[in-house]
Amino acid sequence: MTQMHRQSLTAYGASLCETVVEAPQPRGSEVLLRIARCGVCHSDLHMQDGYFKLGADKNLDVRGGRTLPFTLGHEIAGTVERAGPEAAGAAIGSHVAVYPWIGCGTCAACVAGEENICAAPRHLGITVDGGFASHVLVPHPRYLLDYAPLPAALAGAFMCSGLTAYAALKRLSAQAARGPLLLVGLGGVGMMGLSLARAMFAHAPVVTDIDAAKREAALKAGAAAAYDPADTSARKALLAATGGVYGACDFVGSDQSLAFATGVLVKGGKVVVTGLLGGTFSTPIAMIPLKAMTIEGTMTGTLAEAREMLALARTGIVSAIPFSERPLSQAQAALDDLRAGRVVGRLVLNCEENG
Repeated sequence: MTQMHRQSLTAYGASLCETVVEAPQPRGSEVLLRIARCGVCHSDLHMQDGYFKLGADKNLDVRGGRTLPFTLGHEIAGTVERAGPEAAGAAIGSHVAVYPWIGCGTCAACVAGEENICAAPRHLGITVDGGFASHVLVPHPRYLLDYAPLPAALAGAFMCSGLTAYAALKRLSAQAARGPLLLVGLGGVGMMGLSLARAMFAHAPVVTDIDAAKREAALKAGAAAAYDPADTSARKALLAATGGVYGACDFVGSDQSLAFATGVLVKGGKVVVTGLLGGTFSTPIAMIPLKAMTIEGTMTGTLAEAREMLALARTGIVSAIPFSERPLSQAQAALDDLRAGRVVGRLVLNCEENG
């Protein structure tokens, strides 16, 4: 019997605690991974709270559909430990990152290859147990991606923060050909976006964040310029320097961040929103056609996009973002630091260390 150690959500709004169970035996096409690293994401905070903020004192309740104790964590890299009899291609001992945005497999979105927006998802760490643990069960080998020569911590983070940024940037390829993009917010996803944009496009992006340390880190990582959006002169200064931008990624998702992004668009510009901080947004409707403006949302990315992004990263042209590691037993402390804004880059749990 193999014991499986987990940092579990046992009540919404409460701290995680350790639970120990027998590791599941993979059946059919299932694969059991021994987890090496799992990134810590802002979405984990929302799942722990049990809601997403919608603004105007309204929340989206996400407590339904899962049994407690529940294991958070979706940025997973590990080693194949066991495989079911139908798990063709799952080589025992292989080091893989896990695509966590797994769908039902039969709905229109899944058939189109968009499992990430499936209406009945089986997303790891969101609707089924995830990676804040020593092991995780993956339903099929197609979700396992070879990440060598990348480090496990970075490979795992690529499966959410990297993939989310990559999918958003792909939707701005035409705009990026015209000039530098604007990246709003320099958390883990925003820093991934900066690294990927530098690799994908000719123009280095412009960035904004209210945290001076994050702006400094972005400039060192190759941002063309960095602005503090809380500075009342920032919008005017950015417009004076660039003439406006054709494309922007809003990695924050608040009323202030989206207002700033749309406020510096030129005619024909586009904003892709990935952030989930919460808030409401309003603009005079006439400005949408008058500016020929597009506002588009995207949720993580497809399995095909994950493969594209990882292939790009494995070439070595995508710079690694800053990240720090904690043992699995410190999962709650990692969440607390992320919630308090004390993290530059990505926090990653070392699931091979539990103390």
